[in-house]
Amino acid sequence: MNAEFFEAIEDIEKEKGIPRAYMYEKINQAMLTAFRRDNPECGDNVEIILDEEKKRIEMNLKKTVVEEVENPNLEIQLEAAKKLSRRAKVGDVIAIPVETKKFGRIAAQAAKNVIIQGIREAERGMIYEEFNSKEHEILTGVVSRIEPKTGAVSIRVSSNSEYTEAMLSANERIKTEELKEGDRIKVYVVEVRNQGRGPQVLISRTHPGLVKRLFELEVPEIYDGTVEIKSIAREAGSRTKMAVWSADENVDPIGACVGPRGGRVATIVDELGGEKIDIVKYSENPEEYIAASLAPSEVVSVTMLEDGKSCRVVVPDNQLSLAIGKEGQNARLAAKLTGFKIDIKPASEA
Repeated sequence: MNAEFFEAIEDIEKEKGIPRAYMYEKINQAMLTAFRRDNPECGDNVEIILDEEKKRIEMNLKKTVVEEVENPNLEIQLEAAKKLSRRAKVGDVIAIPVETKKFGRIAAQAAKNVIIQGIREAERGMIYEEFNSKEHEILTGVVSRIEPKTGAVSIRVSSNSEYTEAMLSANERIKTEELKEGDRIKVYVVEVRNQGRGPQVLISRTHPGLVKRLFELEVPEIYDGTVEIKSIAREAGSRTKMAVWSADENVDPIGACVGPRGGRVATIVDELGGEKIDIVKYSENPEEYIAASLAPSEVVSVTMLEDGKSCRVVVPDNQLSLAIGKEGQNARLAAKLTGFKIDIKPASEA
């Protein structure tokens, strides 16, 4: 039985990846729990020996050798001690073997529960560590359930060999996107929380980080650092503006992101359900950066105001509506992208 016990622990380590040392610690705790349930008066004078090499499991009750026993739970009389060890003398502490078969049904169940709980805790810990390492990254998930009332979507996300259920709330969904059970989608991991029942993975399809990670996957120059994404402003499902820059003068950062025949950006647009993406060139010169951010509109001039946080932009009269955008979206995203308040005026008024 002992050999089978150690083999079972080895199998758990292989199948679930739970270290044997962790399991031995939990089993030690379980056996102590079981013994103390039936023998609460014995206190802490119990030791467990789990010898992996000799395939041996022992439980010993440690008692002090005395002339006259006052507490039989902690002490043993000298003559009785000599039957266990001829060299025993007063003051020695000797180990008295405990037969684990004597455990009652309740104690055995308690031990079993501790072991099962230990396995569950280890599994949850491993799942948390795996997904915590994926914070601010992209994971692929499968839609498992859609809540018709709230619009929240339950998604089974995977990372290496670990799986967990994550909830994509209605606020984190792309409003124009229709999902159905079985769909495979990419999600951005916003945060991973270690909850009592297991890790809670907070995911999003609307976070600007999703766009950034998608470009890192599609554009080698971004992945290796040749092209840098400086800023992203996004209204999910509708439009995104992204500012890019490269320290290498021979590299066109916008061209790298767009890709041959627009293939790279098209892949990302498809993943985001047709969301428009404006890619502009970043500049440390605020006037140049703001002018670029208002693309596709042309810009006549940019004047920085005294507060240093706002500016006045002049555009051709026929470009005013394009600069502002539908419901002010183009100007709003340009302001988010650059961090400046932008006041747009037509050339005739300026």
